[in-house]
Amino acid sequence: MDTDLALVLGLIFAAFSIPSIISALGDGRSPRASMVTILIAGGLILYALATKPGGYSLAEVPEAFVHVVARFLL
Repeated sequence: MDTDLALVLGLIFAAFSIPSIISALGDGRSPRASMVTILIAGGLILYALATKPGGYSLAEVPEAFVHVVARFLL
């Protein structure tokens, strides 16, 4: 798997699971599925950071998003 794709998927999964966690806690339910999603997202992000030589800087994250989206649109 490409490191840019892993990073982008990890960040998207993490962003979508945060409202799910808040909703589950607000309803008094256990956020089990959301926690599993957070673990998957963290694993994807760690994989991307560990396998790319030099890692990612904060300025490279939007660039990675653009490259991944452009790859699927073009």
